[in-house]
Amino acid sequence: MILSVEDLHFAYGQHLILKDISLSVGRQEMVMILGPNGSGKTTLLRCLNGINRPQKGTIHLEKKDMLHMSGRDIARRIGYVPQSCEKVRLTAFDAILLGRRPYVGWRLTESDIKKVDAIIHTLGLDDLALRYLDEMSGGELQKVTIARALVQEPQILLLDEPISSLDVRNQIEIMETLKHIIQGHGLSAVMSIHDLTMALRYGDRFIFMKKGEIRYVLGKKEISPSVIADIYDIDVDIEFIHGTPVIIPAW
Repeated sequence: MILSVEDLHFAYGQHLILKDISLSVGRQEMVMILGPNGSGKTTLLRCLNGINRPQKGTIHLEKKDMLHMSGRDIARRIGYVPQSCEKVRLTAFDAILLGRRPYVGWRLTESDIKKVDAIIHTLGLDDLALRYLDEMSGGELQKVTIARALVQEPQILLLDEPISSLDVRNQIEIMETLKHIIQGHGLSAVMSIHDLTMALRYGDRFIFMKKGEIRYVLGKKEISPSVIADIYDIDVDIEFIHGTPVIIPAW
């Protein structure tokens, strides 16, 4: 396992958000974090990225204690894609280049520039490279944010609802790109997502959360209508279309 979490607790003041969180992430694995709004998915990702510091528990990245690592060292190993990115007056190229900050000394190197160019080409962002972020659509901006995380050359990507603001075509394009990068570059990913059918299509393992706790950790074939009903308080059917499970609300 590349990442392991044991008995993690996190609270804002006296308000406990996460309790008894234990999980693991394997190499080249895409782990989906699922659950209703307010279940703690974003808070968990922020703990895994070092933004939030848990009051209890351990987080190990390749057996190294993340709670004792510097922010620079964490950024060299973990790329984070938040739910939204601020639209500032900055070109896509410069925004992506900021992902090289954990490696930059007194000046940028030609290698840094080449790595940014390579990511831009890999994600098909060549036409956006000199566009300003405040002139982009939500889908374009999300692709730039993912590119900035990837240029950090992380071992793990943490993605907080990366397709929630995208149309269907862009959702599939982003998910296919992430799948290709994970398989081709030996990365792992942990992603919170609301679209259950999209999660089942691309995920390898599934963590179901509710009220700040992990209720289930399941493989694709283990997910049942009763699990969905317990987590989301809704009855569903699960049908297979072209080999992919599809969640259908049973109204």
